Order: sequence, then structure tokens, then C-alpha cells
Amino acid sequence: MAVRINPSILSADFVNLEAEVARIRSADFVHVDVMDNHFVPNLTFGLAMVERLQAVSPIPLDVHLMMDDPDRWAPGFAEAGAGSVTFHAEAASDAVALARRLRSIGARAGIALKPGTAVEPYLGQLAEFDQVLVMTVEPGFGGQSFLASTMPKLGLLRAAATASGFDVWLQVDGGINEHTIAVAADSGADTFVAGSSVFAFDDAAERIGLLREVATAHSHAH
Repeated sequence: MAVRINPSILSADFVNLEAEVARIRSADFVHVDVMDNHFVPNLTFGLAMVERLQAVSPIPLDVHLMMDDPDRWAPGFAEAGAGSVTFHAEAASDAVALARRLRSIGARAGIALKPGTAVEPYLGQLAEFDQVLVMTVEPGFGGQSFLASTMPKLGLLRAAATASGFDVWLQVDGGINEHTIAVAADSGADTFVAGSSVFAFDDAAERIGLLREVATAHSHAH
């Protein structure tokens, strides 16, 4: 099973984002956390910033919307050219309709679940989503510790995806490093958001390669 490494620019140098995305060109996507200071207690980038990143990034954008009312705002990010747009289950009023809208614009549609959100209601809807993001920290800030308690959700998702035959990517975000990525891959994840475990190092490509190697070694069971 292919694994994907999506470094999060939440851990990048915001003043030099063009150079920072160039450092991670060996990754699969650039993970872009859009926070509105309402859904989560932090404020990051808006649509204008994402449009500029889209223009300079050597790899597609994986936009993660931690914001209220994604039904209204998410389509604009797909229209900006993002390769993938993920919105939160807890914030959307009609997740399936929104996912269909994102797909119709041409983006991959993702749904994200906070650590305390049950996955069961979504297991029968996997055909509607290209990606399910299981948050492995409480969303809002980078640099938090990985919550192993979220791993059973991944197991349920992987079993449902395998049984249904749908090609849905299972993403984890929060506290991912060369140790926790093995745990997440063992549990069924195939798409990994890594922040400081990539950007804090001078050789980002080497770190991406290491994470990819560890995740691949642990994903063979699926």
C-alpha cells in the first residue's frame, strides 16, 4: 500500500514559505492548516495565502479547514486549485453534500474527525469521501503529543475501507514523528501529516524519506 507524507507548513518559517515548500518537494502534498479562531483557538492562513501557495508550490496542496461553516467556505479552496480539501465533521451541516460539491469542482474531498468524535456514523459513507483525517491531537496548535487513544478509529476505518473496496485515504495529523508514524501505519493509516519532525531539520528531504521508509515498513499488513 502506497504511503503519503504531507508536511505541515504550520511548522514552517512563515516569512519564507516559498523556500520552505521548495524544501519539501519530495513529499506528496503540502498540508495547509486553515484556522479561523472560532472552530479552533488559533488563526493561521486564509484563502489569499492559499492561492499564493498554490502558485509557487512544486507539489499539490492538502488543505485542512479547521473552521466554522465549511459548507460556505470550503468550495473556494477547491476553486483555488487545492488538490485536496478536508473539512471537519463537527463543523459541516451536510458533509456528504459538501464532499460532492468539492469533488465536482475537481478537488479530493476529505472529512476530519477530532479525537473525541466517533467514527461509526461515517463508516457507511466512505464512498462519499476521498480521505478521512483522524486527528491524533486536539486541533489548533502544532507541536502537541500524539494521542494513541485515537488508533482504534483507524482500525475501524481500515476494516470498513477494505471490506467496501473503496480507495479512501486514511490520514493522521498531530504528533507524527519517526516513532508514532509506525504506530499509526500499523493501525491502518496511509497518509501522514508531519510538522516539526520535517521542518525542524536542515535536510527536510532526508526526514521525508525516513518517515516514508518507516511508514512503508509498517503498512505491509493492509
